[in-house]
Amino acid sequence: MLKKTTFDYCRRDGRWQTLTRETYDRGNGATALLYNRARRTVLLTRQFRFPAYVNGHDGFLIEAAAGLLDKASPEQRIRAELEEETGRRIGHLDKVFDVFMSPGSVTERLHFFVGEYDARSQVGEGGGLEAEGEDIEVLELDADEALAMVARGEIMDGKTIMLLQYLHLNLLAPRSMMILIAGPYRSGTGDDPARLAANVAAMEACALPLYERGHVPVLGEWLALPIVHAAGSQAIGDSVYDAIFHAHCERLLAHCDAVLRIGGPSAGVDRMVAAAERRRLLVYRDLTEVPCVASAVSAELLQASGE
Repeated sequence: MLKKTTFDYCRRDGRWQTLTRETYDRGNGATALLYNRARRTVLLTRQFRFPAYVNGHDGFLIEAAAGLLDKASPEQRIRAELEEETGRRIGHLDKVFDVFMSPGSVTERLHFFVGEYDARSQVGEGGGLEAEGEDIEVLELDADEALAMVARGEIMDGKTIMLLQYLHLNLLAPRSMMILIAGPYRSGTGDDPARLAANVAAMEACALPLYERGHVPVLGEWLALPIVHAAGSQAIGDSVYDAIFHAHCERLLAHCDAVLRIGGPSAGVDRMVAAAERRRLLVYRDLTEVPCVASAVSAELLQASGE
């Protein structure tokens, strides 16, 4: 229901002002994101949304299940919607927050939930109610890929973006990553072997801390230098070296999830970081920024293994 209201508003400075506002009351609603912690997947839906269509979108939005309350409690309503839309009956749902989604004009308060699903939770095919004009596709997506789809503009629904961010911030442990340690190699060394070795040692000093955080550390030098030598390079900076070294490191970057940038100025490292950012990889500039994962090896275990 659309309503226009004129009212008197007391401003912060104490003066009164007459204002007119339009509000649209469509009732309150509930939404829920279903996730599988062990498999790191989420269940979302895709359906045609006419308002998005008339605003320049193709209309097919990827969303978390949702529905208006229609006099039911938020949890009752979202349980029914989950079963209708995704075919899942969930044993336990956690309430995470309430949000006014468009407070400039719409009165709706949306209740947000999350819940875990597994194979036993499936009680139907989902797809929505044809009698209500619903034609819903159920999507099971990798949770990290779903978040990447937000960055690419493939998921544009506000409630879904909020729930995916909540999931990654609060419920899913960070995934173990392959992290490229990128620091100066030749910069400032004059190609002196001792200084080159010192630069490699500085990068290698980050390898064990990354491993202890549960990740797979790698240096471009570990993999590129043997290829350079096998190709016949006679000296650092010769034509064979120049043709292979940085190209090999960038090829390695395609298999990494993140970069840890250390050390001082280096044009080559800066190019690697820029390439990583173009690939939308995580770029860390300090070891303390790198998250620990659930499977991280404890310092006690590492110490015991070295005794």
